[in-house]
Amino acid sequence: MYLAVKFMLFNQRIGGTMEHRHMDGAQKSAPKKRKTSWKKDPAAVKEDILTVATEAFAAHGLSGANINEIAEKTSTSKRMIYYYFGDKEGLYRSVLERVYSSLRETEQALNVADLEPIMALRRLTEATFDSHVKNPQFIRLVMIENIHNAEYARKSDVIPTLNKAIIDKLADVCARGKASGVLRDDADPLELHWMTSSASFYNVSNKATFATSFGGRLFTTEGQKRIRERVVDMVLGAVVVDYRPRSGG
Repeated sequence: MYLAVKFMLFNQRIGGTMEHRHMDGAQKSAPKKRKTSWKKDPAAVKEDILTVATEAFAAHGLSGANINEIAEKTSTSKRMIYYYFGDKEGLYRSVLERVYSSLRETEQALNVADLEPIMALRRLTEATFDSHVKNPQFIRLVMIENIHNAEYARKSDVIPTLNKAIIDKLADVCARGKASGVLRDDADPLELHWMTSSASFYNVSNKATFATSFGGRLFTTEGQKRIRERVVDMVLGAVVVDYRPRSGG
């Protein structure tokens, strides 16, 4: 009886050990789930990386953004980020190109070729103002890039092309306006873009400090509507012959 009990306990112990080893081995041999199906949809993976990287660079700048943290928040890996973008600076440059492209898409989508010059200029000014309001990350990234003296923007083949498109559109409006006599002869597309961009940019870039100093009245829905119209008045007033602001501004 004693020997039978001892033999039974021995078998239970051996069986339990073998079962544990089998389970442990199964756990070790179980394939790890891939974080992403990048081979099937590389475009989606790149877009995911750029979305997360845009937030990181806008919040922390080029030096402060961490590639490891970007990888952790995406469905890929640090190695894959470098595979697509080369290095951290390459990723940052791609982010810049992406935000510039996003801003210009709104302006490009607006067809003003068939509008009379004054209305065309109004629409372009409004579109630029609205695009800046809707893209605060663009504002932060441009501020960061200016700290770098536009070093990475100069290395891009995409950004100059994107920016040229809006100048070409304004040049066409100015040429038609001068020919019809409704715009002054000194109307300059580059100057008009500078005026529109500077006011639209400041409205977003200095919102926090301006509101802290003077209150937030200009940043209410009604306040922004009025400021938008003031920017239009400023631009049109600079080049339109005998311009009269809209009543009620």
